[in-house]
Amino acid sequence: MLENLGYFGLFVGSFLASTVVPFSADALLVGCLAVGLNVIVCFALATAGNWLGGLTSYGIGRIGNMERIEKWFKVSPEKLESQRDKVARWGSLLAFVTWLPIVGDVFAIALGFYKIDWRLCAFWMLVGRALRFALWIFVFAS
Repeated sequence: MLENLGYFGLFVGSFLASTVVPFSADALLVGCLAVGLNVIVCFALATAGNWLGGLTSYGIGRIGNMERIEKWFKVSPEKLESQRDKVARWGSLLAFVTWLPIVGDVFAIALGFYKIDWRLCAFWMLVGRALRFALWIFVFAS
């Protein structure tokens, strides 16, 4: 029973950690591995949860509205255009690093806000997050 709650907690925690909720999916993964949960299942659940959370942040950005951003956050249209150029320079590859603390959430939201191709963003987001968790498993297993 506790094993199943550990898996569920890892998935939900990894999902939440990849949105604007500030805590570490890495710590959850290592904790689950430390208590002996299956490495492959932990890898799959941490990656899937974190990836879906990142896609949620992308989706939040996607429904963003320029006029509201300008009004509510007092951001000039020129500033938004400047940011668009920076995001467009990297394009969907920026999704590869959306797992980074603090800035990763901003990157994911910006990718959605500026309507960068969701399929490519989803792919690079998955690759980046999977490699991150694979590295933690490698370090923990060594």
